[in-house]
Amino acid sequence: MDYSLPQTIDNHLGEKLIFKRILHEPDGDVLIGENFVQPGSGPPMHTHWLQDEGFTVLKGRIGYQLAGKPKQYANVGESIVFKRGVPHRFWNDGSEVLHCEAWLKPANTIIFFLSSIFAAQNKSGKAQPEFFDASYLLTRYASEYEMNEIPYFVRNVVMPIAYRIGRLFNKYEHFKDAPEPVK
Repeated sequence: MDYSLPQTIDNHLGEKLIFKRILHEPDGDVLIGENFVQPGSGPPMHTHWLQDEGFTVLKGRIGYQLAGKPKQYANVGESIVFKRGVPHRFWNDGSEVLHCEAWLKPANTIIFFLSSIFAAQNKSGKAQPEFFDASYLLTRYASEYEMNEIPYFVRNVVMPIAYRIGRLFNKYEHFKDAPEPVK
């Protein structure tokens, strides 16, 4: 799927992402961007099964955690990397807006996925994305992404059933141009 870059997305929770450019490399495209996160905000524990992700703090202080590990912190000028397949979360641990330079490799479907998650959060007005949209995204793209804080039964039974019900009731017309998941 081709995207016109730069592209900016935000959610009502205080997160703004700017997808700036794609660098084409022999072993996969790298998405370069920036994120801005309000104090106390940040995504819950999640996993990128196929991608590495990195941040360099430009302003503020980032808190981060790998599943089962203690919380850690990085300040201005410091970088962190989350390896593919490792559940992680991060948040703004300071009192000012956290601003980071970010990269993700390979880019795969991340622009579509995050844009759709943010839109579904904005639609619901809550941290939890609108349920049918979340069911679509987390079922269709389960080979790429996982939201680890969603209970196993909900993630692997309830959401796939809701995904099929949503298809029956034509709730996914707005996803008609969705990219194929990467396996």
